Amino acid sequence: MPTVSEHVALTLSQHVDHVFGIMGNGNAFFLDALERDTDARFVAMRHEAGAVVAADAFWRASGRIAAATATYGAGFTNTLTALAESVQARIPLVLVVGDEPTSGPRAWDVDQIALASAVGARTYTVGRADAAATTVIALEHALTYKIPTVLAIPYDVARLEVGPVPETEGPRPAPVLAPDAPFTAAAVGHLAQELARAERPLLLAGRGAHLAGASEALGQLADATGAITASSALARGIFPRTEFDLGVTGGFGAPGAMELVHEADLVVVLGASLNQFTMRFGDLFSPATRVVQVDLAPAATHPHVGSYIRADVREVALALVARLREIGASPSTWRESVDVPALRAHAPGDDLAPDGRLDPRSTAIRIGELLPEDRVVVSDGGHFIGWANMYWPVASPDRMIMVGTHYQSIGLGFPSVPGAAAARPESTVVLTTGDGGGLMALADLESAVREARGHGMAVVWNDNQYGAEVNVYGKLGVAEGPMLIPEVDFAGLAASFGAEGVVVRTLADLERLRTWAAEPADERPFLVLDLRVSGDVVAPYQEEILALNR
Repeated sequence: MPTVSEHVALTLSQHVDHVFGIMGNGNAFFLDALERDTDARFVAMRHEAGAVVAADAFWRASGRIAAATATYGAGFTNTLTALAESVQARIPLVLVVGDEPTSGPRAWDVDQIALASAVGARTYTVGRADAAATTVIALEHALTYKIPTVLAIPYDVARLEVGPVPETEGPRPAPVLAPDAPFTAAAVGHLAQELARAERPLLLAGRGAHLAGASEALGQLADATGAITASSALARGIFPRTEFDLGVTGGFGAPGAMELVHEADLVVVLGASLNQFTMRFGDLFSPATRVVQVDLAPAATHPHVGSYIRADVREVALALVARLREIGASPSTWRESVDVPALRAHAPGDDLAPDGRLDPRSTAIRIGELLPEDRVVVSDGGHFIGWANMYWPVASPDRMIMVGTHYQSIGLGFPSVPGAAAARPESTVVLTTGDGGGLMALADLESAVREARGHGMAVVWNDNQYGAEVNVYGKLGVAEGPMLIPEVDFAGLAASFGAEGVVVRTLADLERLRTWAAEPADERPFLVLDLRVSGDVVAPYQEEILALNR
């Protein structure tokens, strides 16, 4: 007769096709049912945090919900940093965990509900009579509120026999906030009039616009208004016409592009939260620029916003296009008068830095030229995130994934690879990570090599230091000893995990990337480029942070 664990596994598998995790006492029977009775694929990870990271990356790369799983106690507490990142990034996933028995905690149990709540995740605990329904509720909560949920199976309940799995309704999608309510419709009409009058309009899109599926609608709005476009780091590539797009705003943006943003007389912000990095710490817009924000948040998210419209970004964009046509508005000619591609250019760098190590700017440019075009870039956290964001173009927002940036964490890079690879098996997954974060996540290098194989590679910016700390606190006079890392042979580590490692000391050493990219994906190894880069070349966004701290 089916058990509680089977009810959870069978119900979950109706809506989730990938489960990432590690087996332990608390989830053994759930995983047994998942393997025996469902078509869902279990992907073994080597650290519990990596299980949550992989499920997170799976969503970011595909827009499909995945599950993670871990045992109770130490297994659960190991997930907390990754769980906090997913909460703050608003990533829907379900974390299936074991939990203390209903009779009460044992010596090794902790209050998992309180711990999950502390990082912002809600827990649903299954019982003997409601396991299937509770599983659907956990899924629905995750999808409705775009947030991870924890699904707990008490240890003494997991094996209880409970009869056939009942029929359950699937999770119901959240309704779209359409712009047809009276006050919202009036605000949209007023914004259309403003866009018709604007001489230098700019559209700035963020991750919310991508989640709304607004790319095509934003392209229509840009053409209807003649606006120059730009995006936050999590929405790169969202505008269809790159010839009029300034790229990413903030510290990852090119200086000329950011200067042009200051010339805009009207900025419409679509699905971007305007965090401190996007806003260049408040210096992105001119004080004379009028800023209108469209988002699903309850209220405007930055004090520079003059007007706020709470509605679905795609629906508002389409409504604006229709209204502009109704009033016979002519598009601005601003974008036709500006050489936008030239403004996107970043500093080229030198072959080698003055200290004789690789200049990360020229290295990033060369890697960007050699990478397979069909790629998904996954990024760990650290100083080096500037190089990929500045020099590696991607085709769409779901192809640049930065797990860890919302929670300011490092060490989540290698486990991002299996999640992205499962979501995009036809693409090449390219990890960009530092030596500090790479060492922290080393257990899941094995997972990356196993799951991505010839469809994956890693670029390790090996500068013998925690660069973000050196570039800010070191320059403020803080002792640098604790910020330094002895040089680690990541190429050798890669070989021990079954990958091919290449130490890169000159640009000529990147020749192996060219030949690797030309090989059939099914025949090539997972490739790790161990870049011996200079720590003296500082990314512009870090210079902004240093200036702020000073």
